[in-house]
Amino acid sequence: MPREITAYSNPLIKRVRLLREKRHRREEGLFLAEGLRILTEAREAGRIPQYLFFARDSAAHPLVQALVADVETAGGEAIETVPDILSKLSGKDNPQAVVGVFPEFARDLASLDRSSAAIWLVAERLRDPGNLGTILRTGDAVGAGGLILIGECVDPFSVEAVRASMGALFTVPVVQCEWAAFTQWLRSGPGQLVGLSLDTDSDYRAASYTAPTFLLTGNEAQGMPDTYAAECDLLVKIPMLGKADSLNAAVATAVMAYEVLAQSRSV
Repeated sequence: MPREITAYSNPLIKRVRLLREKRHRREEGLFLAEGLRILTEAREAGRIPQYLFFARDSAAHPLVQALVADVETAGGEAIETVPDILSKLSGKDNPQAVVGVFPEFARDLASLDRSSAAIWLVAERLRDPGNLGTILRTGDAVGAGGLILIGECVDPFSVEAVRASMGALFTVPVVQCEWAAFTQWLRSGPGQLVGLSLDTDSDYRAASYTAPTFLLTGNEAQGMPDTYAAECDLLVKIPMLGKADSLNAAVATAVMAYEVLAQSRSV
């Protein structure tokens, strides 16, 4: 049976609010996700929150009831509260009807099966949580095997990144590692490393991609280091016909991913 919390001073409310900060997420091993759509995506992917906060006026919604039932069955806690507290937890003035607190689910390279998908996404020093979330959504859309984050990237479990992923964080495996570990793992089996670069004349539509294809997107401002580009099996360029010299990192990743998908489906 859900308990009720309406006081800002409640210790659990204070604890959960702190999860908006990376240091506290790391200490607790927990992160926040908000919104009925995202939590339903998580539930369908087998991820159940440890704590579920929901607004009184949404308690009768069948999806909320399903979440409450699954949380309590899994040994978690469902908590009925008020919109003001949901706003405090999410940091938004117009909070969603539900907020969940999930255990972080770290993955490593050894857990990935490269033969499970034709497309894999790799991002190097990605800084923007919106870009990370959008790349995750692209990965879900094209059936990518996972997203591999290289170096000092934005935290995929930040509130902003989780929100931007629209639930794809729960469906697309995410691994964080350093470049040396990634290349060692990559070269231990099949895999074509394709880099998005401005320093090439190879049009992305004219290139041939072989599965599994690992699409490498560099840092939003600096692109990828020359040493990383040198290790790519293929460098390709998306032509720019206007005044801009490059696309947004997430957009470029999506354009490339759909070209690889198109080629893989025509084989």
